Amino acid sequence: MNKHYRTLLDAIETKNAVLGVVGLGYVGLPLAVEMVKQGFRVIGIDLDPVKINKINKGESYIHDISSDTLAQAVQSGRFKATDDYSSIRDIDAISICVPTPLSENQDPDTSYIVMVVDQIKRYMKKGVLITLESTTYPGTTEELIQNELEKLGYVVGEDFFLCFSPERVDPSNTRFNTFNTPKVIGGTTEACLSLGMAVYSKYVETVVPVSTPKVAEMSKLLENTFRSVNIAFINEMAMMCDRMGIDIWEVIDAAKTKPFGFMPFYPGPGIGGHCIPLDPMYLSWKAKGFRFYSQFIELAQSTNDNMPYYVVNKTSKILNEYAKSIKKSNILVLGMAYKPDISDLRESPGLEVYELYKDSGANVEYYDPYATSFRDKNGVTVYSVEYDLEKFGSYDCIVLVTNHSDLDYGAIASLGVPIVDTRNAFKEFKLPHIYKIGHSVQQVIEQEALTVG
Repeated sequence: MNKHYRTLLDAIETKNAVLGVVGLGYVGLPLAVEMVKQGFRVIGIDLDPVKINKINKGESYIHDISSDTLAQAVQSGRFKATDDYSSIRDIDAISICVPTPLSENQDPDTSYIVMVVDQIKRYMKKGVLITLESTTYPGTTEELIQNELEKLGYVVGEDFFLCFSPERVDPSNTRFNTFNTPKVIGGTTEACLSLGMAVYSKYVETVVPVSTPKVAEMSKLLENTFRSVNIAFINEMAMMCDRMGIDIWEVIDAAKTKPFGFMPFYPGPGIGGHCIPLDPMYLSWKAKGFRFYSQFIELAQSTNDNMPYYVVNKTSKILNEYAKSIKKSNILVLGMAYKPDISDLRESPGLEVYELYKDSGANVEYYDPYATSFRDKNGVTVYSVEYDLEKFGSYDCIVLVTNHSDLDYGAIASLGVPIVDTRNAFKEFKLPHIYKIGHSVQQVIEQEALTVG
């Protein structure tokens, strides 16, 4: 191993290495804070001046990092946030945690990574360790980082070190966090992997080495494609059970009593978040370059994308039972975030459900205690209504999209307003005006008639 390797390894082991995080969002900020907790000096880089200002004031904008925790990190004197990329000159090991969205054509948009690499090329010093954490297609690390730096005459494994380690952030998960979630990492060379493991093991409890960055990149896509396919399957089963007059939620509860060979997944109004809706499409796009066409991925995406339409169609059928049309009906959407107890709206199916109700002519509003506003497809800011049970009782229909834990389901159920429950959140309340997805409207009506009789 050369002098750059030995110098960086010694700095890591003594915690004298200056660590950098580019992108201070849901992935980058918790990572930076954990680095500081473990005794490193950290420079965080982000182009959003609002984020930089909040961080330096100790005000957190991430649900999983409290303002007290962030303030302690800043007050330690070991955490600095800046929008100045020239700070890269002072960084010994840098983690790239920038967004990797899809383009309008559903192709990978790696422009954020490209921008960061351009800045690294301007300011990097020899011997730096670069680790990409942004989820992307297999081959990105070599294509967008290694190749670009080697064009400048640098040699990977000697003049710089390069790894890929996929982020595994699960917002609002109280059990698993940056420290105790196992971290997969693949290095471009043996020296790269060795340094990557050395630094990550200082602030992550378990580091899992793999042979190449491509394996690490593929592992993240496999994780989330697995989830996408299984969610699509259970969503299709829900629609099937709806047609057959069977309660899918009861079916799942029965099936999951088997102690082996079954893993429960649950239906919903669609899929959301940055990973599950996007990652499978990254994999599908890359596979097409090898003339391989994944029918499972495409079918799963199509099935999950169809769920908001299924929810709106079911709402229309329910309103018909009350002699109402969805057009001009007053509809309240409960929850807009893509998962419970967070404000994250990225790819939330609730956004599509909202637009579909509007397209159907409904007067639609929403309530979410966390996600208090969003921009609709026309760029207009839509605000959450206030929590007001009396007003909630005046709607023609309430549609539960996100099952936040602090919603008073009993009080809402007692209003008597027809409820479309997409998450089985009202399962404790066996009331005739509560309708679940994966459970036919007709069956509910027949059960109500039997009860009355």
